[in-house]
Amino acid sequence: MPGLTRRVAIAAAAGLAAGFGASVSAAPVRAGWVAAPGDMNLGNPRARVRVVEYMSLTCAHCAHFNSEVFPAFKTRYIDTGRVFYTARELLTAPAQVAAAGVMMARCNGGTRYFPIIDQVLRSQSRWQGGDIKSIFLDIAKANGLTEAQFEACLVDEKALTALEDRVQYATGTDKVTSTPTFFVNGVMMNNNSVPTLADMDVAIVRAMKAAARQPGGGR
Repeated sequence: MPGLTRRVAIAAAAGLAAGFGASVSAAPVRAGWVAAPGDMNLGNPRARVRVVEYMSLTCAHCAHFNSEVFPAFKTRYIDTGRVFYTARELLTAPAQVAAAGVMMARCNGGTRYFPIIDQVLRSQSRWQGGDIKSIFLDIAKANGLTEAQFEACLVDEKALTALEDRVQYATGTDKVTSTPTFFVNGVMMNNNSVPTLADMDVAIVRAMKAAARQPGGGR
């Protein structure tokens, strides 16, 4: 994606080891529960459990979670108001492609953020032909963007600076080094592979029990 390569590469390299497996640390992370710049959220903000997912749009494991686990997770927990879900972004190689997808998803204030994220991740299998920009343009048009708006979003300096800030927050504050990485009520999930729905069940039940023991947790 022309115009993105240098700055995006710098942002992606800022403390980020471009791994593709889930994190293996289980230490509490203080920023897992509080709001971070640019958070994109789904569900009930009053839910006792918050799940934060760090993803990259060029991450094959993120695409797997998105297609194979997230739909059932959303139905079981987000749509029922039991979990407040937050998406946060990292950039893995090729970083300029990941960044372009994110900037497209955040066009027009991110009103079509989650549908675009889903469609970009599902499009990974079609990238081998090399014309990724045409694929992204088709996604943009399917979500109500004109070609001119799509092009403008890709060169939006303010949006790129905000993306760089989010990457710095991810690596500097949350200490995230790979995607996908999940936090459940501020605790980083301990997985050696992409979490299954059963893995999410265990972490969420544990978090619900812990939240119930807190003052006012039964409300």
